[in-house]
Amino acid sequence: MSGQLVFTGQVVVDLVLTVSGLPPLGGDVLASAVKLTPGGGFNVMSAATRSGAEVLYAGSHGSGSFGDLARAAMLAEGITVVNPPTPGADTGIVVVLVDEETGERTFVTGVGAEGVLDPGRLDLVHPSAADMVYVSGYSLLHAANRDALLDWLGRLPSPTVLFDPGPLVEQVVWSDLTAVLSRVDILSCNAREAKQLSRTNTTRAAAAALATLVPSFATVIVRDGPAGCLLQRDGRITTVAGFNVDAVDTNGAGDAHCGALLAELLRGNGMFEATRYANAAAAIAVTRQGPATAPVRAEIERLIGTGFWA
Repeated sequence: MSGQLVFTGQVVVDLVLTVSGLPPLGGDVLASAVKLTPGGGFNVMSAATRSGAEVLYAGSHGSGSFGDLARAAMLAEGITVVNPPTPGADTGIVVVLVDEETGERTFVTGVGAEGVLDPGRLDLVHPSAADMVYVSGYSLLHAANRDALLDWLGRLPSPTVLFDPGPLVEQVVWSDLTAVLSRVDILSCNAREAKQLSRTNTTRAAAAALATLVPSFATVIVRDGPAGCLLQRDGRITTVAGFNVDAVDTNGAGDAHCGALLAELLRGNGMFEATRYANAAAAIAVTRQGPATAPVRAEIERLIGTGFWA
């Protein structure tokens, strides 16, 4: 690999609770499993490192016990942490409710130090044309992160930028969203987010509509679970097949997809090949409990070799 992945999103700590269903208002349910683990941006970065990429974390992180947990996990994955801990603030936590029957997940987020990116912090990172930059829609929901990110993106010379808007895309101010979309090379979102962002009802219509919001040279990827994904580029929409697996937890599937995709692009492979590789990574990830379940390269290549397409 000639370049590295520069991650500008947020690492949090996930409290993952597996439940039979969401509780009614004022009610309670018992979780069948409980896990405390690094999540958020960690999922993307660990997916990339497990596929051989060099990764820099350019975001903020706390100085408390949650921050310690996040940093230890990043160190174990070989991720370089650029900024020092933020004094007097801990890393935020996300409560993740996973439906034990369908594997679908619901989030409640408590923002911590990762939501306050001090001005100038991103200036410590100088991506080259060989690098990939990951931008998260969550960054646009935090005033400090948004301002630092938009200023930095406006001054970037030439790296490839991937933007994943995330599930809260409808809460992002439209002018901030368009400012990022005008700078992206790759827009990657799941089917629900794509339909929300494009105001359309099908994944194919969403892919076509989203292509009008990004530069003409950009690629739009609409991730659609076991069906794989749609790849829109150069005015054409291509279906990249998914894989037949038994999903137990979809938490982190999109993160695994983005991290694996960027790692494969950093290896010099084309977009179609990288997307197929990312589909396989996401497919394996959903067969495991927890958010940061991205497989290593050998596992991904083995699944691709089996040809168990959806």
